[in-house]
Formats: sequence, structure tokens, C-alpha cells
Amino acid sequence: MIDASPAAVQKSGLYIDGRQVEATGGRTYPIHNPARPREQVGLAALGTVDDVDRAFKAAQRAFPAWSALGYEARAALLRRVADHLVADSASLQRRTILFTREHGKIVKEAATEMSRLGSRFTDVAAYAPQLVAEEHLAGPPFDTIVTRKPRGVALLIVPWNWPLSILGAKLPQALLAGSTVVIKLPQQSAIAPAQTVAMIAEMLPPGVVNLITGDASEIGDAMLTHPLASVINFTGSVSVGKHVMQLAASRLTPVTLELGGNDAALVLQDADLNEASFRRMYQGAFMTAGQICMAMKRLYVHRSRYDELVQGLSAIAGEQVVGDGLLPDTTMGPLNNARQLKLVKDMIDQARQQGADVREFGVIPDMALYRDGHFQRPTLVFDPSHSLDVVREEQFGPVLPIIPFDTQEEGIALANDSRFALCSSVWSADPQRVMSVARQLEAGYTYVNGHGPLAQDNRAPFGGFKDSGFGRNLGFQGVEGFLSPQSISAPSGWLPKV
Repeated sequence: MIDASPAAVQKSGLYIDGRQVEATGGRTYPIHNPARPREQVGLAALGTVDDVDRAFKAAQRAFPAWSALGYEARAALLRRVADHLVADSASLQRRTILFTREHGKIVKEAATEMSRLGSRFTDVAAYAPQLVAEEHLAGPPFDTIVTRKPRGVALLIVPWNWPLSILGAKLPQALLAGSTVVIKLPQQSAIAPAQTVAMIAEMLPPGVVNLITGDASEIGDAMLTHPLASVINFTGSVSVGKHVMQLAASRLTPVTLELGGNDAALVLQDADLNEASFRRMYQGAFMTAGQICMAMKRLYVHRSRYDELVQGLSAIAGEQVVGDGLLPDTTMGPLNNARQLKLVKDMIDQARQQGADVREFGVIPDMALYRDGHFQRPTLVFDPSHSLDVVREEQFGPVLPIIPFDTQEEGIALANDSRFALCSSVWSADPQRVMSVARQLEAGYTYVNGHGPLAQDNRAPFGGFKDSGFGRNLGFQGVEGFLSPQSISAPSGWLPKV
């Protein structure tokens, strides 16, 4: 039984050059529980521009020795980190509960995010042999060796929705590549993630992992333009991503941008629709209250299966229990912050005002809590106009438009009618048809008969194009983003035999 009563106020600091430190001047800011906004969960360090400079200088000092270790030695340290993160079950549970309090997601999802971070380090360590193996191009007229060099200090910026999972798609990759790092955690949910990052950093040499928390409006530009930042990896909104790119351009700093998504799911005429598939669809759309970049955000279904799908998905949505994420019966917690809640409600209100059929589902055990917190029930919007914001824009909340189509070609065209191109999914019983349709969809990642984190192969590169950004996280390509190739050529027969 998890205790959902108010707990002692928690604190987190910065982590710079091998030790936890306060922000300059001891500055902090409060973090509140999204389910109970008047409840202060804790205080996070409010970093300054001076703190940013100290973090980058520490990372730069640590870079020569860290990059010289070699891939296999760094991989061994990544495995030690993975073991350390889960070794203390009491600490893991404490951080999980704290994470739910400050973020809002249900405790089951918080536990999954906490526990899987370690597995990301183990997975990435397995790429070391591929990195050790250099490419040899035999002549004549030249013999060439293609090797890889770490780019230098990496700036890693993660968002508030899945901070630890997304950090796990950047941090172990950067470390294996030989980069030292400065991490900027999100302002909205920083305490449990900061404590977890400190656990990682203490297993590595001083200066290899450095952590900053604080207000992006105060320190963001200083981080992005710091002369020691050799590569930037950012996950967040399109508008901020464009700002990142503009500032990085001033120093030609390479960037990876994983930005917004408006993922389309395409349910074909021959799709196998049953309770199991409806549950996968629901999870794909509403996990973490829909606050996931790779969540299903538009559902297109062949008109002959429309009524069946609407009935099945509505039944699953009606079962959901909306409330405090720490309570055992809760299946969906609040949205993380008031701004995001307003954005979602405005989309729903616009759809209603424009005549769309909007229905809210789910059980609310505590109506007083619901009214006070940042809650929105699971919401389905049936056959809305394609011009509505709930279709055109990323909702990032528990709302899903369901739109019928008449031909496969029309469905593909509707799915591709978006400025985003992050993820998509195809639902069909025919493997050949799935492959044909998937190859026509404009997306960086396409799921089959599933959607979102539970359907994802983390060995594969992840990222998008159009307004969803460029570059890749995860997979071997995620490591390559922190490396720069170097070609060494000589006349044939001249280089030493390896």
C-alpha cells in the first residue's frame, strides 16, 4: 500500500565536478503536486549562468581522460551504473513515489520509467564492439581507415513528460561515445530525476556527468551558446527547438532535435479488432494522460470498421479511473501543469463549438480532487473536421480524434496531411499490406498493430522529420550522433597492418 498523504518536503541540488552543490546564492524554486496543486512536493536548485559555466568547465576538464578510456572500458562503467540504479530497492521505491508526486503520472508508469533507465545503460554498453571495429577500405590506389572521434562536451536537454526515459535515450549514448555531459532537467519535474542523475554521476569520474536545474528563460541561452558545448541534443517543443537551432547556428554547433509529433494511426479494413487491440490503441493514445511525443494523436479508421472501433475504444475509455497517481485504483493521473491543461481544454472547447461529437469517459472517485487538480478525463472526438486544432496540432493530453476514411489511398493522404512526421502506426492482418502502407507514411518510426512506448524496439533509431526535428536517439545511430568520423588515407600498402 502506497502512502498518498503529504510527505516531508524534498530537496535537490545541482551536480557539478563530482559533487552535489547548491545553486549560486542558494537559490531554489518550489515544485507542486499536479494532483493537489496546493501541496508543495519539494524545492529544486535554481541554477544561474555562473553555475552553467562551472558545469561546462568541469565537463571540459574531464573530457580528455574520459574520451581516452576506450569504448570497452566506458561500457564496463555503464554496466556498473545500471546495477547501481536498481541495487537499493528502498531508494528506488522512494524516488518512484516522489516522481509521481511531482509529475502526476501513475505510480506504475513512474516505476517503469525509473527501472528501465538502468536497462538503457546495459543496452547501450552492448554497442562497444561495433565502435571498436574501425572500417578498412582497401586499395589501390589508397588504403583508408575510417575511425570515430567523440565530439566533446555534450549538452543534453530533456522535457518534463518522460524525463528519465528520454534521458536514457541520450545519456548512455553520449557517455559510451566518449563525451562528457551537462544535463538540463525540466523545471516542472526535477527533484526525483535530479536525485537519480546524482546516483549515475557518483559512479563515474568527477566532471563526466554534470547537472543543472532551473529556469530556462534565465539560463537556457547561456547553455546553448556556451563555447564549450560541442554538441547539443534537445527534446521538446517545436518553437523551442527552432530557438535552439538558431542559437546553435551562431557557433555551428551540431544539434539533434526530437520535437513534437502528431502521430497518425491507420486502421485498415482488414484490421483484427478485438478487446486486446482496443486496449493497445487506448494505451498508445492515453498512457501518461497522452503526454508522450510518440502517443497516438489521430486515429483514422476505414469507414466499414468505424462503428466497431468507436464502440470498442469507448468501452475501454469508460473503465478508466482518473485521480491521484499514487492511489492503487487510479489508471490515469493529472496533466503535469496548468498551462498544458488549458491548452487541451481549449482544443476540446473549440471542437465542441464547431459542432464535433465530443465525449468524455472515465470514473472520478474524488470530484473535489478532480476539480482542484490538473485533471482531464479521457476524451474522444468523433469525426471532427480536419481543420480543427485537435486534429492539426499536437494535443499532448488525453484527447483523441477518430476520423473515418473510405479508401486506403485517402487514409494515407490524411495521415500524411500534417506538418509533423515523428511516428505512425498501421493496423492490419495482412503483412504485405502493412509494409506497403508503412513505406508510404511520412514518419520516422512506424509501429504495426500497436503504438507508442509499449510497441517500440529501443534497438532502432528514433526521431522524425518535418517539424518533428532531425537526427536520431536510441539504437546505434543514437551513439553515432555524439561521434565525428575521421578518415585516415595513405597510398596502398603504406599503412601498418592491423
